[in-house]
Amino acid sequence: MITVSSVTKKYGRRIAVQDMTFDVAAGRVTGFVGPNGAGKSTTMRMMVGLTRPDSGEVRYDGVHYAGLKSPARVVGSVLDARCMHPGRTARNHLRATAAISGIPTRRADEVLADVGLETAADQRAGGFSLGMRQRLALAGALLGDPQVLLLDEPSNGLDPDGIRWLRTYLSGFAERGGTVFVSSHLIGELSMFADDLVVVGGGRLLAAESVEAIISRGESVVIVETPEPAVLVGLLAAHHLAAEATGDRLLVHGTTKSAVSQIAFDNRIRVVEITETSTSLEDSLLDMTRASAEFTSA
Repeated sequence: MITVSSVTKKYGRRIAVQDMTFDVAAGRVTGFVGPNGAGKSTTMRMMVGLTRPDSGEVRYDGVHYAGLKSPARVVGSVLDARCMHPGRTARNHLRATAAISGIPTRRADEVLADVGLETAADQRAGGFSLGMRQRLALAGALLGDPQVLLLDEPSNGLDPDGIRWLRTYLSGFAERGGTVFVSSHLIGELSMFADDLVVVGGGRLLAAESVEAIISRGESVVIVETPEPAVLVGLLAAHHLAAEATGDRLLVHGTTKSAVSQIAFDNRIRVVEITETSTSLEDSLLDMTRASAEFTSA
């Protein structure tokens, strides 16, 4: 369990993060989302002691990061995929990282295999693509066999196969009891494997809920095709449901397909087709963060 409590960080007069409070549960993948300038990177840096908060605290099972006896065995983090010397081979980069953290250097080859870079072990990191650097950075985070993974935009530069591999790996890590906290701009991808979301905007917490709870905030719309649209509109109105008619099609807001079909069935209204759509996770998050977005499209 990660507990972030009332964390605040200012740079001069600018408030980067203000009174941020949320929990990250073990055994689950928690996504960290928000527009550019929302305070995500600053928050994650404070979570691993790279930036000192002006107030508030972050604890891992009740212990401050600075108080962890062996931080690399508790928290594996990737905040910058370029965090390796370009002249070192992948294996030597990991061996050096392991030595600094008091981890056996044999772990270098083990984590290279974990992330699919064993064939590139003796290549210099300076020649790696962004996707390969992302894998090498993750390998570094895994050296200490940590309980927590803290990852900032880990899918940047990965091809579709790499993104799927990352999704599967992080889901498996959480299923084994690990804690995953991952930021991403790829909301559609994140929705495929995240259990919870922490949503921020303008340096403030906007929501900390399950993915299902955030999706349920969006409005559902039932689309009905019937040869008797006017009659069905009247019946729906009697049940306090507003419907928009376009020819033989009705759009009914704020209800479910089963409720509309039951009303039609009870009144012997023939329905040719009925479907239900709901607001996507991406649309829900855009609605939540629109007011705090630093940059918006026209």
